[in-house]
Amino acid sequence: MKLLKACIIPFFESFFGRFSARFPYRFLSLFLVSFSLITLVSCREKESTPENIEIQHFVWRGLNAFYLWQDKIPDLSDTRFKNDVELNTYLAGFENPTDLFYSSLSMNDEYPKNPNSTYSWIVEDYIALENSFQSIRLTTGMKIKAVNYADGSAKYYVYVYDVSKGSDADTKGIKRGMLINQVNGTEITKDNINDLFNQASFTVHLADYQQGNPVSNGRTVLLTTSQVTENPIQQAKVITQGSNRIGYLLYNQFSSSFDEALNAEFLNFKNEAITDLIVDLRYNGGGSVQSASYLAQMITGQFTGELFSKQVWNHKVNANFSPDFFNNNFTDKIINKDNQGTIVSEKNIEGLHLNRVYFIVSGNSASASELVINGLKPYIDVKLVGTQTYGKHVGSITLYDSDNFMRTGENLKTSHTWAMQPIVLEIQNKKGENKPNGFIPEVIIQETPNALGILGDSSEPLLAKTIEYITKGVRESVPSKRIFPKSFVWDSSMKNPDYNTMYVDFK
Repeated sequence: MKLLKACIIPFFESFFGRFSARFPYRFLSLFLVSFSLITLVSCREKESTPENIEIQHFVWRGLNAFYLWQDKIPDLSDTRFKNDVELNTYLAGFENPTDLFYSSLSMNDEYPKNPNSTYSWIVEDYIALENSFQSIRLTTGMKIKAVNYADGSAKYYVYVYDVSKGSDADTKGIKRGMLINQVNGTEITKDNINDLFNQASFTVHLADYQQGNPVSNGRTVLLTTSQVTENPIQQAKVITQGSNRIGYLLYNQFSSSFDEALNAEFLNFKNEAITDLIVDLRYNGGGSVQSASYLAQMITGQFTGELFSKQVWNHKVNANFSPDFFNNNFTDKIINKDNQGTIVSEKNIEGLHLNRVYFIVSGNSASASELVINGLKPYIDVKLVGTQTYGKHVGSITLYDSDNFMRTGENLKTSHTWAMQPIVLEIQNKKGENKPNGFIPEVIIQETPNALGILGDSSEPLLAKTIEYITKGVRESVPSKRIFPKSFVWDSSMKNPDYNTMYVDFK
């Protein structure tokens, strides 16, 4: 038990510390008793691991302890290896830790391949990963999607759907709605698109639409990547339509660094006495579960203390904790802690006490965006405009190579900066529901490359349709299936470390 206490207790004490008043130490003890027979390999002292497979050992023990589908992966089984020699021999067969990681996500032949396994990932640089969670990225600032040419050729063109303020693309006049058909004089295809746009600098060739077969217009722009911190609160304004005072929020990422700034915008909505609220999540691929619960409280405020969402972990964790242990309740305070878990600030959340909210969504709305929609549905009237959301109801944590898998854990390896972001939980609403295939809006409207409009302008197609829905009740009935295939074949955000993620913070 001494070894297990050093390896498991610190993780759960920190991660689940907020539940300690209701669920005291006996739950941790029960968990450790059950783990004592099945973690003798996964929780070895690190000194016994050969240096050439230290990272592989970290990968295996982390997935063995926390991966949501661990019990369905033969090579992650608690009884797969009899001793360290067998485990080390197995791990030595993977020269690259990445190969071991992704190999370990596949189920055996008894189970269908798990589509959610693609949501786990591993990185060599956890600094870049941590930065991405706080909207800090190396980028030109140009956000683009690729579309097939209308003529049926194998070529792609891309359209700019957004530009980060203060970025190189912003400075050089790149605007939403611009089309690009070449990079460095090369036509864009499925095979080269990642390489063309994944360079420190490159020249884009602008084009005219021409009925979906864009033709270069002679204008070129040289773009260079730099580190950009993007405020995910892209717009917050009040739109007056007759007797309706409509709050509009364009929110692009659930980033904890901006929780208090988001709260300040809701205070402004409250002071402006808005009658309706539109939250535009069309480009929001997710982020922090805690930030999602804060947003839900800002929209409402009348359900403090009630259940917002609940988590389901793997069989090891689920079997040894009360179901209430994993509940996320509506909370009326934003609490920030340092790396030691000490509270450094505490702010009251400015709830609007609304009974109805309108969300603009798309195939890019995923994870924590869908969590807000799902968590609110049992409580208030939730209206959706746009196209079907992505469909991702599972979440992850960041695991570091330390004794307890935490960044602040003892014996954090300083010889490398590898970290994992494996799926460890499924998340449900109060009724135990989620939507693995995404949410279908009542009002279907899709962005088109040649008619995007200006974000935040009341004439922009999706916003205009939502305002019409609010003021006139205009909607369309749709069948219960995906209405449109994705309107794009590639999105530049796919290269971001945090693409379409939903993660649980622990400090």
